[in-house]
Amino acid sequence: MKKIVLASTSIYRRKLMEQLGLPFEVDAPRYEEEMGLGIEPALLVKHLAAEKALSLKDRHPGALIIGSDQVFIDHRGQVRGKPGDFHAARKQLRGMAGKDHVFYTGLAVLDSDSGEIVRDCSEFRVSLRELSDDQIDAYLRKERPYDCAGSFKIEGLGVALMRETSGSDGSSLVGLPLIALVRALEHFGVCVLTATSHFISTKNHPRNQRAHPAGPDLFLRDLRDL
Repeated sequence: MKKIVLASTSIYRRKLMEQLGLPFEVDAPRYEEEMGLGIEPALLVKHLAAEKALSLKDRHPGALIIGSDQVFIDHRGQVRGKPGDFHAARKQLRGMAGKDHVFYTGLAVLDSDSGEIVRDCSEFRVSLRELSDDQIDAYLRKERPYDCAGSFKIEGLGVALMRETSGSDGSSLVGLPLIALVRALEHFGVCVLTATSHFISTKNHPRNQRAHPAGPDLFLRDLRDL
């Protein structure tokens, strides 16, 4: 089986990856996120996820490299990311309380040998209940979710902020859409259920009309097109 590398330092993504029971390595991506690219959120997160994976291509030959990124769209239609500190998180949650929001989580799996990248985007909707400033401050001090888009950890106490959630893959809200990842790995010959690999190199495979050039020796495919 090809080596699998998770291009992330996030402990949340690492824990999700461990659910699949596959051996994998973790490496910090050599890419700085660009939030102001002026493109629609689904394309943005797929682009950011692919760039994270590509940043490790030369460091991990013969590997499948997994990148993921997440943003959310607030009730005003603005793209938001991670708050970074208490004050930004408080402002973010104040603006989110009592309103509906959409989280977009991008996934990219890169075959560093062939240059093929399979991408996907998962959407998840959340509705926060009305929250007082005291409730927001108490939550932030307890969980310190400053490295999380939306300023909450849905896998932890953040569930207490919710009125309702809806989406096809709950793991996407944590930061790594596992349902899409399982399908992407199977495309590259890695079966999560049997933990075996029957990998066939795609380096010389014909590029169909839905493959998108991504630079020399690279091409992109959307998972839903496979």
